[in-house]
Formats: sequence, C-alpha cells, structure tokens
Amino acid sequence: MSDAAAAADQHHDTRPIDSHSGHHEASEGVNSTERQIVLYLVGGLLVLTTSIVRALGLVDDEVAQFPAMIGALILAFGLFRNAFQELSAGKPAHGSLASLAVLAAFATGRFEIAGYVAFVLLIFDLALHRTAWGARRAIEDLIQLTPDTARIVKDGQEAEGPLTIVKVGDTVRVRPGENFPVDGELTAGSTTINEASLTGEALPVEKATGERVFAGTTNLTAQVDLRVTEVGADTTIGKVATLIHEAETSRTPRQLLIEQVARYFVPVVLTIAGLVWFIVQQTDPERAIELAITVLVVATPSALLIASPSAMVAAFAAAARLGVMIKQTQTLEAAASCDTLIFDKTGTLTTGRFAVSRLEPAEGAGERDQRAKDLLRSAAYAEQQSNHPIATSIVATAMQAKLDWGAAEGSFEEVHGKGVRAGDVIAGRASYLRECGADEVAVDMVEERLGGMTAVHVMGGGRYLGAVGLEDRLRRNAKTVIEQCRDLGARLVMLVTGDRFAVAKRVGQTVGVDQLEAECLPEEKHAIVTDLARRGSRVLMVGDGINDGPSLAAADVGVAMGLSGSDIATNSAGVALMTDDISRIPFLIQLARRTQAVITQNIVLSMLLAIGGLMLAATGQFAAFGETIKIGGIGIAIIWHFMDDLVVLANSFRLFRFGEEFAEHERLVAEAEAEAAAARAERPREASARLAPAAA
Repeated sequence: MSDAAAAADQHHDTRPIDSHSGHHEASEGVNSTERQIVLYLVGGLLVLTTSIVRALGLVDDEVAQFPAMIGALILAFGLFRNAFQELSAGKPAHGSLASLAVLAAFATGRFEIAGYVAFVLLIFDLALHRTAWGARRAIEDLIQLTPDTARIVKDGQEAEGPLTIVKVGDTVRVRPGENFPVDGELTAGSTTINEASLTGEALPVEKATGERVFAGTTNLTAQVDLRVTEVGADTTIGKVATLIHEAETSRTPRQLLIEQVARYFVPVVLTIAGLVWFIVQQTDPERAIELAITVLVVATPSALLIASPSAMVAAFAAAARLGVMIKQTQTLEAAASCDTLIFDKTGTLTTGRFAVSRLEPAEGAGERDQRAKDLLRSAAYAEQQSNHPIATSIVATAMQAKLDWGAAEGSFEEVHGKGVRAGDVIAGRASYLRECGADEVAVDMVEERLGGMTAVHVMGGGRYLGAVGLEDRLRRNAKTVIEQCRDLGARLVMLVTGDRFAVAKRVGQTVGVDQLEAECLPEEKHAIVTDLARRGSRVLMVGDGINDGPSLAAADVGVAMGLSGSDIATNSAGVALMTDDISRIPFLIQLARRTQAVITQNIVLSMLLAIGGLMLAATGQFAAFGETIKIGGIGIAIIWHFMDDLVVLANSFRLFRFGEEFAEHERLVAEAEAEAAAARAERPREASARLAPAAA
C-alpha cells in the first residue's frame, strides 16, 4: 500500500481495543476518518478550483496555479512526513516512491498534477484502509456485543453503572435478552445462553449455578447473577479482539521477506524512472518528467506489502467465526505444514465427563439384577456427600433408576485419591478396598470383568458388593476427525495420556490412532513432543489439562480446548478452541493451507501487475493511452496502481467465507441431533400413556 496507508495508520488509533473503552475508541476512529476526509476534500477542491479557473480563462495561469499549490501542499504533507521517516530509518519503501512522484511534479511547477496524484492516492488508500484491513471492523463488531453498562448487586441492592467501574469479584445481574458484559461464574439462577458469537455453535446451551459464562454472549431465558472473573480486555471476547488486531500488525517470517524484497524494489524503480527521464528528456523534456512520474506511481509495491497481512486478517476472521482463536500469525503459518498430530485423551478425544456404563456385582446369593441394584444403591449412599465428578455421576444414575438409598448416617470420610467411607459403606479404588479387608480374589475377578473401565468398588456391612464401571465417553466425531487429519497428510497420529494403558488402548483402537503412550507424566509428554520435533516432525498437539501445558508450549502448534480446558493449557497453546468440537482441528489445517495458497497467489499477482505496469509506463504506453481518453498517463498509472491493490484484496477476501459450508453442515447436524434427542425423550412418555389405561 502506498504511503497514504501508513499516514492513515498514524491517524487511526490501532491499539488493542478493550471492552471498557471500545465504543469510545471506535467513535474516535470514526471522527478521525471524518476529519481526514474533510481535509482531503478541502485540498482536492483547491486543486479543482485551479482546473476550473484555467479552463474558463478567468485569470492568468500564474494566479490560477495558486489554489492548486496550496491544495497540493495540504494533500502532500502526510506523504512527505512518512517518506522522511522511512529515509531517516534508512529503509526507503513504497511511501518514498509515492512522495517522490509528487515532489517531481512540484519541482516542475505541475501543482495540479501533484495535487491530483496526492488526492487520489490518499482517498483510495484511506478507503482501502477502512475496508480492506478488516481487523478494526471485526474488532468493533465484537466490542458492540458487550454492553457499556452493567447492573451491579451490592447488599441485595441493584445499581446500574458504567462497565469501567466493574471489578473482579463483583456480582452482576443480567436479565433475559441482554448480553453478558463480563466473564463470570453463575451464582444464582439457571438460563439458556446463545454463545454463537464466541463458539460458532448453532444451538443455545443450558447454564446452571457454578458454570462459567462469557462476555458478548446472550442471556435468553432467565434472570441470573454472576460473580465477575474477568473484565475488559481480559474477557474471552476481549482477547479475541486483541488477537484479530495482532493479526493486522504482526509480521511473519514470510512478511518480513516480502518487505525486504519491496525495499530492494525501490532502488530498481528509481533507477528505471531515472533512465526513462534521462533518455526522453534529450528529445522531449516536458514528456520526460511525466513518464518518470508515471513510472514512480505505477511501481509502488503496495499490493506486494499487503499480500500476506490481508490474507491473514481474513483467515483470522474466518477462524473466529467458527470459534477458533489463533494467537499469532506464525501459528497459522506453522499449522499448514504439521505432519504429526498428538491428542490427549481425557477432555479432548473424550468428553471428560464420566458416565456409568456397567454394574458388575460380586458373586453371591440372589438374582443378578437385585445384586446390581444393591450395588448401585450402596455406591450412591456412600458417594452422595462427595463432589467428585465420578461420585456425582453415580448418584445421578441411581436417581434415574429411581432407587432409594436414604440419607447418610454416621460419619463421612473422603480419603484423597482412594475413596470414601460413609458409615459402614466403603466405595473407592480396588487397592483401597483391599486395604479395608475386601476379598482380594473377588475384587480381582470383578476388575478383570470390567476390562479396563474406571471402577468404583463397593463394600457394605463388611461384605464386598462389586464395582460400578464408568467410562469417559468418546466424542461423537473423534474417529471421523482422526480420519480427516490422516486424509490431510498426517503421517503419525498419536494418543498420549496419563490414564491407564487398558483405558488408553480401548480409546486408541476405537478412534484408530497409529501409536499410543499411556500413564505419562507431564514431563514425559513434553519429552515426546520435543523428541519428535528433534527428529524433524512438525507437531500439532491438542490438549486441555494442566499437565498438557508444557507439551502445548513445546509443539509447533499447540491447540487447547479453550472453554472446557484449564487456564494453563489455554495460555500455553497457540490456538484455543472456543467450543469442545475437535472437528475444528482439520478445519484449522485446511484454513492454514488455503491461507498459504492465497498469499502465494497474491505475491505472484502483485509482482506480475507491478512489472507489467512498469514496462507499460516506461515505454510510454500509459501516456499514449491516457492522451487518447483525456486523463493523461499519470491518471492511467493511478488506476493501474489501485487495480493491483484491489486484485490482491479481492483474492484475500475469499478467505472471509472459508468454512461457511462447514458451519452450515454443523448447524444441520446439531438440529438433527436435537430432534433425535427430543424423539427419544418422547418415546417413554408415549409408552407410559399406553400403559396407564391397562394399569387402571
């Protein structure tokens, strides 16, 4: 982009916008743009005044030139300032070429040409800056999702105030139909929330007391109170806005290489412009200056410089729409070449939520069904006072089975890492029950029959009752995701987990990984990643737990399950998934490769158009054609210059729509699953209705 874009950058406040000041800064950005437009229009009108006065012959040419001189100075000020900064840094670039073209027109007394060139460059570049660099527009759209005010609840009293006074730990009330102003944890009430702005999920989600909610999402059904955990730029949506801004301003190694090429391009263009002037001025000095200016205007390598940033911004926006938060442009670049994928198990390939899959009662008197009921009843009795996820799953299953296990009596003790004791009922690991005197042979038999499931063994009244088998349910699309990654060229897909080998083996065989490592400590996971990298593999690691943090940081691309995962995992990874759907992994790889392809196309297109324009300008073709259509060779050069920019931008803009088909397919699948779930819930009611008359 020509130097005007840099000038516009200095007028625009491009700092990351947070949700405290986002609306104010967005308003300032609009006002700044309006002031620039007014200034440019004033300069343009002064130049136009000269053209009108000269055309009508109202005054002498010397007097008529005066408005154009003032207007050209107004318009060229920003160009000259930025060219001076480039030259002071010893890095002449595209801004220097544009300024030199205007300066050449000034030096020869062509104030009208200088004014028109500067005016068109500034107006076109301002329009490109405001529309092409979609980062600021995307940030403003995100900020608008967050309210300016919040209802703060203190001592039971509700008071509305600006968002700037809300602090971590405050209680905020949100009513139905309103967006959440901050991140927090629900302390009162339950509701349905539309999280599409963050996760891309088509269907609303249910949230109850104790669960997290996020700024910018919409409360749909009920009034709730929440304890504030993050405000401003620290909120999830604030981080997304910051990252999109960074996509606009950061430079990848490829972008740095492009800028180096552009700097070498500048002296080449200057040399060609000088040669054109030197050769032509011997026969036609007037035409020599015009051809030299035409060369300088047409050859500014602005399209080359926006080849990578424009594609990256579009890719970040496409990723954000589907709930993929990419922290750095280098991460997206690295994802295109990953050939080794490592998945954690719990919370990644599995849901991380245990569910009762099997009841395995010990051998004894009575029917098996009755022994299974006694087993589940005793397990629920022992676990009802525990907050452990496995305990809550057992209690929930007993409730669904409509078992009555009674209130806990006597003492309750929870032995960390082993189990619980409630009165004369004990539930926990096999080793714990062996310590408590359970029949070791019976425990071993039950453990073997459960075949690697997570088991909660139960004793009641000194008698071993059996074990409840639980499984961490596999994500519905885990196998499909592994197959898609392999289709995308993954040479090795690994499952690395701290869980037991038997559990890891069952999951690994189900989803079809190439290799698995079980019972790994955090340092062992990290060693696996670093060893693969040392052997030349490009590693993409997906995890969610605290123990995954070192591995995610060491991988070429670390992907954290953002909303469900730990803060350490999210902070260590280069990518955070705002949804628990791991189908975003193949999407990320496809997006990275498409982005690289678009950048390559942009570079080729910009270079071809720049070289072609340079040849046409240097040989006088632009001047000849410009005289034919009455706009001059410089006018043709300006049109060509921006055609180059627009071709590159239009090519990059195709990435904004990348993933739309994926999102639509996901929405249809979610709706179909919701309908199937509703149908399953309806069948028991229909059966009960049919049985009621018979029972009567």
